[in-house]
Amino acid sequence: MSPIIGLSTYAYLWRWSEVNPEPMTLQEMIIDTAELGAEVFQICDYPPLEMLGSAELRKVRRTAESSGVVLELGTRGIRREHLQRYAQIAESLGATFIRSMVQPRDTPVKEAADLLGGTVDDFSARGLRLGLETYEQISSLDLVGLVATVDSPALGIVLDPGNCVANLELPGDVVERTAPWVNNLHIKDFTFTRQPGWVGFHFSGTPLGEGLLDYSSMSEAVKASDRGLHHIIEHWLPRRDSPEETLRDERLWTQQAIDYLGSTNP
Repeated sequence: MSPIIGLSTYAYLWRWSEVNPEPMTLQEMIIDTAELGAEVFQICDYPPLEMLGSAELRKVRRTAESSGVVLELGTRGIRREHLQRYAQIAESLGATFIRSMVQPRDTPVKEAADLLGGTVDDFSARGLRLGLETYEQISSLDLVGLVATVDSPALGIVLDPGNCVANLELPGDVVERTAPWVNNLHIKDFTFTRQPGWVGFHFSGTPLGEGLLDYSSMSEAVKASDRGLHHIIEHWLPRRDSPEETLRDERLWTQQAIDYLGSTNP
């Protein structure tokens, strides 16, 4: 069975930024997602979204519906008022999944379960699901403990093992630890290269299938809890010497990722 493939705004990061002389709009990214054969588009860490009014949100929803693309959202933080705002945006867009991140500077981990409890109950009643992403500011062990404590089918983990390397966690350990709670996958490849002069390393993105991400093992690990998980493509694409090269490589990386996932049967 082929995975359900989606694209994130992180797969278009340079193309919707000021690097692009004609930055892509949300509608253009959604249409491009459909043309590439992906089924899901995750609007993730995209600040302009919060500035859109009701009429503009309806236009985005109509574009997605007419393109046959399922929308998801992504933000940061777990404060109740912030997540409630995103719940409203999700309902306006017809989205049912929101990715967020625990930010210890904003919310101590020991307070997170109490803070999330009421929000997750509300999400469940509204038919929404929340996924908290693995990344370096909170250990995967603490993240699993948080999700297990809240213990709601409306709350899970967005698995992105490359994010945890900066916290000295091995990607394979993160995958194994979080697998039973995963409700969304972020797919981006990564690699280490030596710094000039052999002093230190550079940790960065690379085209999918060419780096250290063990996608097959990752997919196999989540099979037991996989009820149609969305495999959302992202990139850590370093900026190139020119805008043209940067925009070109982003398109190429996206196409390679879609081809790679489409040829894989996890």
